Amino acid sequence: MEGDDFERHRPLLMGIAYRMLSSSAEAEDAVQDTWLRWQSGDTSVIGDPRAWLSTTIVRICIDRLKSSRARRETYPGTWLPEPVLTTAPLDLESIQFGFLVLLERLDPRERAVFLLHQVFDYSHAEIGEMLELSEAASRQALHRAKEHVAADRPRFVASREAHGRLLSAFLSAVSRGDIAAISSVIAEDVVLYGDHGKKDRGAILVPILGRDKVARFFASQVAKMPSSHELDVTISDVNGWPAIVGRTGVTVAFVITIETDGQKIATIRSVLNPQKLALRHLN
Repeated sequence: MEGDDFERHRPLLMGIAYRMLSSSAEAEDAVQDTWLRWQSGDTSVIGDPRAWLSTTIVRICIDRLKSSRARRETYPGTWLPEPVLTTAPLDLESIQFGFLVLLERLDPRERAVFLLHQVFDYSHAEIGEMLELSEAASRQALHRAKEHVAADRPRFVASREAHGRLLSAFLSAVSRGDIAAISSVIAEDVVLYGDHGKKDRGAILVPILGRDKVARFFASQVAKMPSSHELDVTISDVNGWPAIVGRTGVTVAFVITIETDGQKIATIRSVLNPQKLALRHLN
C-alpha cells in the first residue's frame, strides 16, 4: 500500500520538483530521494501522505537549489532551464519556458512559497508547516516573489495562434538563411540567449542583442551547414507552447523557444547543451 500511496502522488511531486529546479533530470533525482525517505520511514504513522511527500520534496528541492546556485553562477554562458515535452501540464502558465527563467531570480524559499500557493493551491498555513514559517512570513515571501516576477514579466502575451504563426515564419526564414526574412519577424531590440554548457567555438557566451546581429547570426549558422546534413527540424509543444526542435536521427540537437508581442519575436532562447536535451515528458 505504501508504494500505491507514493505512485498516486508521483505526478504532483514531479510537477513541484520540475518547477522548483527547472530541470527534469534533477527533478527525477529529487523524486527518487523522496521515495527513499518514504520507503525507509514508518509510513503507518503518516496521516496525510500528500502533505508529507510534498513537504519532503520541497525541502529537498530547496537544498538542491542552494547548492546549485554557485554552479549556475559560474556556468559558461547563459544557464537556461531544461526543456520538456508537455501534454497535459498541471498549470500551463507556470510551465512556460520564459516563466521558469523568471523564477530563477527568486531565492529558493520565495520560489517554493510562490509555486506552492499560486500553482498548487496550498494555503499559507500549510506552507508554513512545510517550510517552518509563520503564516505571516509565508504571505510576505509570496508578496516579494510576486513583485519580482511581475517586474520582469512580458507586458504582452501573444495568443497561441500568433505565437505559432511567428514561429513558423521564423523557421522558414532561418531554413533559407534569408536575412531580410528573418529580420521581418524579429523585433528591433530582440535578444538571443544560448545555452551550450561549454565554451566551444561559436557558443553564445553572452546574449546577442538587436535585429541585425541576431538575423545575421542565424543566417551564418545555416551557411555553415554541410549540404549533406541530416538535421530534421520540426515544431513541437515544449513547455506548453510551440517551439523549434532540431534532431539528428533520434538525438535532439537543439530546442529554440521564443517570446513575442504578437507582432514580432522579442526573445529567442536556444538550448544546445546535450545534457538538457533528453526532452522528457512532463504530464
